[in-house]
Amino acid sequence: MARAGLTADRVTLAGAELADEVGLEHVTMSAVARRLGVKDASLYAHVRNLEDLRGRIALLAADEKTVRIAEATAGRAGKDALAAYANAWREYAHDHPGRYTATQIPMKIDPELLARAPGPRRAVELTYSMLRAYALDEPDLTDAVRLVRSALHGFVNLEAAGGFAHARPAGDSWVRCLDALHTLLERWPAHREGDAP
Repeated sequence: MARAGLTADRVTLAGAELADEVGLEHVTMSAVARRLGVKDASLYAHVRNLEDLRGRIALLAADEKTVRIAEATAGRAGKDALAAYANAWREYAHDHPGRYTATQIPMKIDPELLARAPGPRRAVELTYSMLRAYALDEPDLTDAVRLVRSALHGFVNLEAAGGFAHARPAGDSWVRCLDALHTLLERWPAHREGDAP
């Protein structure tokens, strides 16, 4: 019998909070049960297993991150939208490191749960929308989306791991990297003969 007041959403939020505190890799069913003051077995009435819980954390984080980015980029275009998008991405990664990690690793998520979750689909739509001002056609648009995601994820991961030991503040480099990314997007290289489509 499920404990009164315990829901899949409440278990997921407890797991997400724990992930931000100790890292996603340290989230266990036992640790979440202790946080909620219940026995481990009580959780299984709401989530199937640890993989299911981590998938739910990923979906929660995708929704949260997408809302933050959508609010930041609303009404903006070009360089202004790119900076707002990137800053919202970086701030979310700083504010919720465990949840952010969950959004970046492949998870086996219940297809029905995934179908009901707007975050992942909306994240893709937002990224393509933000890049529309750069007037890129396919396949360049998809390549640009991949470049932006790689650049932002790489920077915030290195920053979180203490990979920027130079005296120059990481925030200053971040601003210059966004300037460079904008310039590259504006001057996207043309396809050369023989390039893959």
